[in-house]
Amino acid sequence: MKLATISASWHRDLLNVAKASCVSRLAEYGIDADSDIDDFNVPGSLEIPLMALKLAKSSNYDGIIAFGLIVDGGIYRHDFVASAVIDGLMRVQLDTEVPVFSCVLTPHQFHEHSDHVRFYQDHLAKKGAEVAESAFSFVTQLAEQDAPNRSLQSSQNSTPPVRDSED
Repeated sequence: MKLATISASWHRDLLNVAKASCVSRLAEYGIDADSDIDDFNVPGSLEIPLMALKLAKSSNYDGIIAFGLIVDGGIYRHDFVASAVIDGLMRVQLDTEVPVFSCVLTPHQFHEHSDHVRFYQDHLAKKGAEVAESAFSFVTQLAEQDAPNRSLQSSQNSTPPVRDSED
């Protein structure tokens, strides 16, 4: 299983908690961080869908995991950003048939003081493990569904054995 992770740069310290938890849980399934996961960074969450599309179209990945934190800065912009990101990720997976898993969160009334940061570190650690479980489970399920089709296609495309003329 080959996976890609994409992380927004905003709130990198919190997102690194989620990503570390994700990678740790994937390791429990035998996924090696060095050889089985490629990591990509983008400036912000809005750039995640485009990077996901490029990675999905490369055919190098069985799944893509996105990490972002879209905070409510007191204006309604975060709603539009969150919607655009999630809609974009959904479009990528439907258009390419490469699953994209979201650990892009939109905390309500986030403030960067120690209590909130501690709460969200714990929360993001849980979400990182959950997205890893989802990714491993679903990518495995898709591979199992594709396996019979690949066997059937390869047998249909193979040349039948040549018979002796004596038959």
